[in-house]
Amino acid sequence: MSQPKTVVVLGGGVGGVVTARDLRSRLPSAHRIVLVEREREHLFAPSLLWLMVGQRRAESIKRPFTRLERKGIEVRVGEIERIDPDARRVTVAGEVLDADYLVISLGAEFDVDAIPGLAEAGHNFYTLQGAQAFWNALRVFRGGRIVVLTAAPAYKCPAAPYEAAMLIDTFCRKRSGRATVRVEVYAAEPAPMGVAGPNVSAGVTQLLATKAISYHPDHQVTGVDVAMKSLTFANGARAEFDLLAYVPPHRPPRVIRASGLAGQTGWVSVDRHTLETRFPGVYAIGDVVAIPLALGKPLPKAGTFAHREAKVVAKNIARAIAGNPTLARFDGYGECFIEIGGGKAGFGGGDFYSEPTPVVKLEPPSWRWHLSKMLFEKFWLHMKL
Repeated sequence: MSQPKTVVVLGGGVGGVVTARDLRSRLPSAHRIVLVEREREHLFAPSLLWLMVGQRRAESIKRPFTRLERKGIEVRVGEIERIDPDARRVTVAGEVLDADYLVISLGAEFDVDAIPGLAEAGHNFYTLQGAQAFWNALRVFRGGRIVVLTAAPAYKCPAAPYEAAMLIDTFCRKRSGRATVRVEVYAAEPAPMGVAGPNVSAGVTQLLATKAISYHPDHQVTGVDVAMKSLTFANGARAEFDLLAYVPPHRPPRVIRASGLAGQTGWVSVDRHTLETRFPGVYAIGDVVAIPLALGKPLPKAGTFAHREAKVVAKNIARAIAGNPTLARFDGYGECFIEIGGGKAGFGGGDFYSEPTPVVKLEPPSWRWHLSKMLFEKFWLHMKL
């Protein structure tokens, strides 16, 4: 057997958890797997959409990271202060960790302050606190205009704001018949889930129209008047709201910007198939990565890609430690559920590496896809952690 190695995984989201678990299952116990995360509990982020309309409680979609220690994975809780990719060395809350292999899965930071007034006026439903605050406001909401806003044209979980609008619509219809409520989407992007292609965009747009949810694409927000409850857009338009749910702009984590890992886009550049950075033995996966596609846009930031990338990286590190030169390759395939409310969901999936454009198919909504998403949630919370 080779000399014992240490693999350090930064970030406890989907990509980090899958990497650590897969490595632990592939490597003898003599090799160390260390997961570094600043939070003490893992949050299953896809369930925030259900939480924001009262279908989940916060405690039901979280699990302590200490559960991973029972599986032979060391957990370090603390803020990452420095990453030295040349030395594969990380400083966490004053502790220095040296790695033979380093996997970076730190996700994206939310840059709420980039839009003046946004944080004060609405609820960032991509966070636990924001989703809970939105639900607290929604359950006492009795009439007016609910706006779902994307504050930048690129963001993680591209289906989520459209799902949010349809779930909000369903909640309002059940409670009051929707007679006193208007639900609208204002999007910075020109079409829903645009990287997936025109057929997917048209399908999602039609779903919104079927529910009488007004959709306003190409509206880049520039400011928010908190007192007047109004949005200002770069195209000169204005929109009023009574309740606002928003997706904030994203940016690379500070520690990435200071590490030398960032490429021209500010995100980490990697080999699109192996996910290795320009530093040998250093990999990056998930939302922290920018992978350009043939159509000129980056691979979307989504948990499905982080999950599949993590499995490729885990295989390649385990093979390298075992002396096996065969490389696994990430193929650009991804899929996601699209919740529409009423116990139904659609499903989209396909090859995002296909050239000249991704080949993605959108399956029509049914109870089967909604059930599949619920089963995946249970599997993740009860089996992965």
